Amino acid sequence: MIFQPAIIALLLASLTGALLVAGQLPFSVSVLRHWNTASGSERQLEMEKRTYLVSTLLAVVLAAELASLVLFVFNADRMSTLFVGAMCAVGTLNVNEFGFPSLYLKMAAFFAASGWLALNHLDSRGHDYPLVRVKYGALLVLCPLLLAAAGVQLAYFLGLRADVIASCCSTLFSGNTQVTSDRLATLDPAVALGVMGGAMAVVFALGRRVQATGRGGVAFAAAALLAFVAALEAVVAALSVYVYEMPHHHCPFCILKGEYGHVGYALYLPLFIAAALGLAAGICQPACRIASLTEAAPRILRRCVTASMASYALFGLVAAWLVWRSHLILMEESPINAILLNLSGGQP
Repeated sequence: MIFQPAIIALLLASLTGALLVAGQLPFSVSVLRHWNTASGSERQLEMEKRTYLVSTLLAVVLAAELASLVLFVFNADRMSTLFVGAMCAVGTLNVNEFGFPSLYLKMAAFFAASGWLALNHLDSRGHDYPLVRVKYGALLVLCPLLLAAAGVQLAYFLGLRADVIASCCSTLFSGNTQVTSDRLATLDPAVALGVMGGAMAVVFALGRRVQATGRGGVAFAAAALLAFVAALEAVVAALSVYVYEMPHHHCPFCILKGEYGHVGYALYLPLFIAAALGLAAGICQPACRIASLTEAAPRILRRCVTASMASYALFGLVAAWLVWRSHLILMEESPINAILLNLSGGQP
């Protein structure tokens, strides 16, 4: 099973990326100890030349790490047909104890890699590379995370066995268990959607402030990450139910399947992009005080905020469309449902 093309691609991408980043740790330590742009020593000149190569290499590696998260989830969903009892990616990830930890580590690596790429982009805009120590210091934190993600993913794929009876997603999202995902499934849909809407309203309000004043990027980043969490909760508690038109089916993975038009990708891709860009905005804000970045950093900050808001708006539009087109009514007394009933001619 490990010799499937998608699994080989994931293993190669993760292991190669983690090892390449690990291989740059000695250089990172050298930069932290000896970097000095005011020096004209041979060592300084050599480090400056090498940073071009290393930064380009790491940018490619980490961009591949971002793409591998999508491939990992897609592959888990596609492999569900190989395991008895599995209906979607939940069953595949539950085949052994490393499935969901691997997913969570890849998500953490996604946001960590996004933050490093933002740092690298900012640093390249300063004539004196003012963030070079920060970004190479960040590698000391990023490397163990990438190694852990690659190792757990390898253990997961090595532990896949076709004779194992997998768990159906209904065991996690049916309201009969006590796991975290089940508690999300039992949230009131109106509350979940309300919290999501409120969080996004805060994001847009803070985003407008950043666009107008160039300040508040850190607060925007915090709001964007909180909105990301609220949106995931809303997907489990309400949006997935509207897609399935089944009140007790809350699985956030089945919406990725072809029978539902792969609408999950239309939800998750802009959501993850929005959160990553929000995080980048938080990284840009402190850089605005650096002399060589006083022009570039505010410009990049506003671009990140604008793109994050646009991505959240796209997510919101897709979510609203899923609710509008559904024949299921979860909140009969809600004004929103009254509008939807009028638009549909009174038909549930």
